[in-house]
Order: sequence, then structure tokens, then C-alpha cells
Amino acid sequence: MWNRLFSSADFLQKGLEANWLRNAVIRNNLANVETPGFKGSEVHFEDLLAQSLNKPFFEGRTTRERHIPIGGLNFSEVEPRIVQHRNLSMRMDGNNVDPEAESVKLVQTGIQYNTLMYKLNSELSRIRMAINEGR
Repeated sequence: MWNRLFSSADFLQKGLEANWLRNAVIRNNLANVETPGFKGSEVHFEDLLAQSLNKPFFEGRTTRERHIPIGGLNFSEVEPRIVQHRNLSMRMDGNNVDPEAESVKLVQTGIQYNTLMYKLNSELSRIRMAINEGR
């Protein structure tokens, strides 16, 4: 029971970590927009998370401490991946970073991060309210 208390908070934390990494990658792309031969990167996370959620899922019940726990979703296994776009080139100098598209991605990432932070704060306040018995 106690191990499931923070499962939604752990889920939100994974999303925040992925957005933080995405923000760093986008900023790196924007910083190198004038660097000849630079290839932009992006972070893949949501598709990996969706794949892990679509797997068949069951959870075994342990009745003794020596039992081995089986099943259940483990969000620590889903990690964001940085993928570099090596085959694209939009300019003559070999750079493939589009500053306008990267700026839009940066704004989207900021909105997603703020939304996830709001949801995490709401979840933690619900837990705090339960601990304080509604006071």
C-alpha cells in the first residue's frame, strides 16, 4: 500500500526530468544555430512511455517478506533518449537547426513543464491534506 502512495508523483517527476532534458537540448540547438556542420538533436520520451504503458500489465501479490515481487509498472526503466538528426541538412554549411521551430519547441516545453509542476504540487498537497486529516 505505501509503495503506491507516491506512484503518481514519481510518474510526474519522470515527466519533469524529461522536460528539463528537452529544454537543455533545445537551448543547445539554439546556441549552435550559426555553427557550420552542427546537427540538431531532440529528446524522445513520450513515445517510449506510451510503449511501456501498452505492455501487458499485471502485479503479483506478496504475502511474505521473502516473496519476490513481480509485475507492476516501473517508471525508473523509462528514460528519455537524445536523438541527433544527422541525415538532415537545411543549409549549405551543413547545419540543420531551424531557429523558429526550436523556439516554438522551447515555448511548448516550458508550458509542459509548468503544467507538470502544477500537477505535482496538487498531488503533494492532496497527500499533505490526507496526512493532516483535512485540516
